Amino acid sequence: MFITLEGIDRSGKTTQARLLADALGALLLREPGGTDAGERIRELLADPAVELDPVSELLLFGAARAELVRREIRPALDAGRDVVCDRFTDSTLAYQGAARGLGTEPVEQLNRLATGGLAPDLTLLLRIDPEPAGEREGDGGDRFENEGLELQAAVAAAYDEIARDNPGRVVVVDAGRDVDAVHADVMAAVERARS
Repeated sequence: MFITLEGIDRSGKTTQARLLADALGALLLREPGGTDAGERIRELLADPAVELDPVSELLLFGAARAELVRREIRPALDAGRDVVCDRFTDSTLAYQGAARGLGTEPVEQLNRLATGGLAPDLTLLLRIDPEPAGEREGDGGDRFENEGLELQAAVAAAYDEIARDNPGRVVVVDAGRDVDAVHADVMAAVERARS
């Protein structure tokens, strides 16, 4: 099973992805990242000192995703392993397609090219309002986190639309609660998807 976790910055995705992967014995990956090339691209994308045009940003995410799918995700799925990924194609739709104003069609085209048509079996959208999420401790503020509440609000609205448009794949989890309560809901959603 291929499971992705999505949400605005500081919604708890990384923590919940780790807990879920541990519970399932799954391969844990992150986007961008998970390969040598992907990790280098991640550093560039996160660097607050680097200014990037939205199209350049989109293409970098696509390059990292193509590497991750071909080198890690597909081989693991083909071997019968569960895969848990901290972000995937929905992040690009929300951030670059909606918040950066590039639109859904070019982002969807790039996503299809980068993934070879691979889609998650289940996506867990960790929903939290941007203001309380911004008050959570983070790891130092990357380029996206530093853009503030306006960007996060636009991304949250885009995620809500993605969830409405994909009710069979996307399960919304209230991420404004303690870690254990969120994890319990995540596990329940995975069990429902498996049955």
